Amino acid sequence: MFKSIMEWVDARLPVSDLIKSQATEYPTPKNLNYWWNFGSLALFVLIVMLATGLFLAMHYKPDANLAFDSVEHIMRDVNFGWLLRYLHANGATFFFVCVYIHILRGMYYGSHRSPREILWWFGVIIFFALMGTAFMGYVLPWGQMSYWGAAVITNLVSAIPVVGEELVVWILGGFSVGDPTLNRFFVLHFLFPFVVFGLVILHMWALHAVHSNNPDGIDVHEGKDTLPFHPYYTIKDLYGVGVFLMVYLAFVFFAPNFFLEPDNYIPADPMKTPAHIVPEWYFLPFYAILRSIDFLGSFSKLAGVVAMGGAIAILFILPWLDRSPVRSFRYRPLSRQLFWVFVLDCFVLGWVGYNPADATLFDGALPLIVIGRTATAVYFSYFVGLWLVTVLKIEKPKPLPKSI
Repeated sequence: MFKSIMEWVDARLPVSDLIKSQATEYPTPKNLNYWWNFGSLALFVLIVMLATGLFLAMHYKPDANLAFDSVEHIMRDVNFGWLLRYLHANGATFFFVCVYIHILRGMYYGSHRSPREILWWFGVIIFFALMGTAFMGYVLPWGQMSYWGAAVITNLVSAIPVVGEELVVWILGGFSVGDPTLNRFFVLHFLFPFVVFGLVILHMWALHAVHSNNPDGIDVHEGKDTLPFHPYYTIKDLYGVGVFLMVYLAFVFFAPNFFLEPDNYIPADPMKTPAHIVPEWYFLPFYAILRSIDFLGSFSKLAGVVAMGGAIAILFILPWLDRSPVRSFRYRPLSRQLFWVFVLDCFVLGWVGYNPADATLFDGALPLIVIGRTATAVYFSYFVGLWLVTVLKIEKPKPLPKSI
C-alpha cells in the first residue's frame, strides 16, 4: 500500500527521485574525514534552536518590566522550562563551535576555491546572520549584561557618517535602550532563524550543484572516487551527532551556566554600569579588534567598527586572495603554517577581548591593548600573506595525487 501511495505521489510530485538524487544516492567523495561532520552538526543544532526557541517564545514577555521575570517564570514554573532554556542558551555556544570549525575546515581544505565561490558566499552570509541573531537573543533575558551589551553595541552605529545618530534612534526606538528596543530585538530574533534556515537551504543547493570538496582538494570522478551518501555518510553523521550530544548535554545537565555571565542574573539597571562589560565568547575576537583602536574621536570609532566588520567581510574575497593552483593546505606547507598562526591568533584575540581594556601584563610593563593591536595586525596580515605567497609563487606545493 505504501508503494502504491508513493507511486501516486511521484506521478504528481517526484519526491522519491529528489530524495534519491540529492540525499540517499547523492555521490560523495569517499575520503571525507570527521571534520566534514560539523556542517551537518550545525544544521542539527539549528533545528534544536528553532524548536526550543518556538516554545520559549510562548512564555516570554518582550516587555522591559516583565522580561526578566518571564525568564524566571520559564525556569521555575513552566514544565521542563529550565531544560528548554538551557538547551537554547548552551545551543548558541555549540552552534558557533560547529560553525567556526566548519569555516576553518573550508579554509584549510580549499572549499572556498573555484567552482565553490557562491557556496562560500552563502556560508559567510549565514555567519553574518547568525552573529546578528545571537546578539539580539543575548539582549532578551534583560539582565545587566544584556542591557549594557545592547547599549554599547548599538552605540557603535553612531560612528557611521551623516546618518549614524539617526540610525541609532531608529534601531533603539528612542534615545536609549528601553522597551521599544526589547520588542524590536525579540521580533527580529524570532524571525532571523527562519531567514537563516532559508539561507542554509540555498547553501545546500549550491553545494549539491558543484558537489563536495575533499581533503585532497582535487576533482573527483563519479563512481570511481565517490560513494552514495546513504548509508556511508548518514551513519558517519549519526555517530558524530551521538558524540556531539554527549558533550552538549553534559553542559546542559551538569554545567548549564558555564558559558553564561553571572551579571546577567541581575535585572537590568540603567543606573548601574557593570564593572566589566564582556560579550559572549563567540564575539570576543571581533570585540578585541574593535577595542584595538582607541575610541578617542569619531574617526577612530569608525575605524574600529570598519575593522570589526571587515574581519568577517574579508572572507567574501578569500577565494580570490588564494591564487595557488592547489586547493588543499595538505600539499602547501607554507600556507599551512600561516593558517595555524591565524588560528592561534584568533584565540589570542578572544583572550584579549575577554579581559578589561585597561589590563596589563608583567606588572604594567605590557598593556593588553598592545597585544590586541598586534593580534589584529596578524589577523589581517594572514589574508595579505596568503595572497602574496600565492601571487609571488613563494610556495612550492607538494605533488597532488591523481585520484583520492
